[in-house]
Amino acid sequence: MYNNLGPGLLESVYVNALAFELLRRNLIVQKEVPLPVYYKNEKMSLGFRIDLLINKKVLIEVKSVESIAEVHHKQILTYLRLSNLKLGILVNFNVSDINQGIYRKVNGL
Repeated sequence: MYNNLGPGLLESVYVNALAFELLRRNLIVQKEVPLPVYYKNEKMSLGFRIDLLINKKVLIEVKSVESIAEVHHKQILTYLRLSNLKLGILVNFNVSDINQGIYRKVNGL
């Protein structure tokens, strides 16, 4: 997928292409999954969205940025904690070598 599209496109392009490829491999793929935020047992009127949720187990956060910042790592760890998921993958598609843009994150291991 990355070799076909290359770097520099919008995140939404990569989310949709990645979802397409994962669905072709018979995985359960959910896009833009709502992730509510609770404060003192009260659901707040805002929330976040998980880019991709695979088999209801793996969270994928897609980026297309010049460089991954510390806040991007913190974001996916927070999403993992809020969703009670254990495994997340942060992918930055705006790199010359996709292997340098993939980060595995774990929650509570």
